[in-house]
Amino acid sequence: MDLPLLTDLVEIPRVWDRLAMVEERLCQVTVAETPFLTEIAQHGLQAGGKRYRPLLAQVAAELGPNDGPEPVEAGVAVELVHLGSLYHDDVIDEASTRRGAVSVNANWTNTVAILAGDFLLARASEVAAPLGEEAVSLIARTYATLVEGQALELRLMDSIDHGPDDYYRVIGGKTASLIRTASRLGAMTAGAEQHQIEAISEWGWEMGLVFQMTDDVLDVVADENFLGKPAGSDILEGTYTLPLLYALAGPGGTEIRTLLAAGRPDPATVSRLLDIVRTGPFVDRVLDEAVERARVAEKAVARVASGTLVDVFSNLDRYLLDRVEAARRR
Repeated sequence: MDLPLLTDLVEIPRVWDRLAMVEERLCQVTVAETPFLTEIAQHGLQAGGKRYRPLLAQVAAELGPNDGPEPVEAGVAVELVHLGSLYHDDVIDEASTRRGAVSVNANWTNTVAILAGDFLLARASEVAAPLGEEAVSLIARTYATLVEGQALELRLMDSIDHGPDDYYRVIGGKTASLIRTASRLGAMTAGAEQHQIEAISEWGWEMGLVFQMTDDVLDVVADENFLGKPAGSDILEGTYTLPLLYALAGPGGTEIRTLLAAGRPDPATVSRLLDIVRTGPFVDRVLDEAVERARVAEKAVARVASGTLVDVFSNLDRYLLDRVEAARRR
């Protein structure tokens, strides 16, 4: 099963026109007075990425009548927050790669990565400022929420004494909050009506959760060729996501606790843990929850959109779930 290209899922030419403008603006606003800082700030941009968050901002902008540059700036701001947070995450995780390229912290130093991440976040606020006080407040509030999610994840690291509620709090803060903001800011800057803004924010929140849930399932079911990193990387790093948390309550829960009792697992232990999770109903349970959240998201969109735009949102919903099926069939 091959995944369709996002260009095939979002068949609205002006969305892609604006996304191309986002790419140009990202290159412009990451230029610093110090060439060294410019090189570091643009390192993550040059590594690629799907630009999923700015894409959502451009799709959400289709809800409003404004055809000015504001949705482009909204997309730039959210991508800068995302990239800056990745620089910081790679320091925390001691990651050596990002998007198939060497990470900033590995290529330079942790200090350089932190400074460059701060620079990108500052630029995000600068880009958002002309969009108005509400936009700046939203960007700031979102980053605070993201940091709270990261802090909770760190507190729970290596711990199996937590459950789904804490998991959802982590992914809500780390992932869903920024996807919701991308959708909300795109609609706001395009002049959408308030009830449309609220509906698309609900869609963004639910799909942000689905985005992370499917990523966490992929870490269990996919192979290294699909992921670009070893399967079970979350477990290896001491981050125990929903499939494993559900498995803890299943028949293999005692063995899981025994395997993790000695602390951070080694690769052989991770392999055994993956076997336990894969052979039970736990992945399907997580995917069932993801499907239910996608349905909630689709209902939110249906309140404010119609025709081609509804199809586009539905395609984006399905794309996240299809990634998992594509990995399973490999």
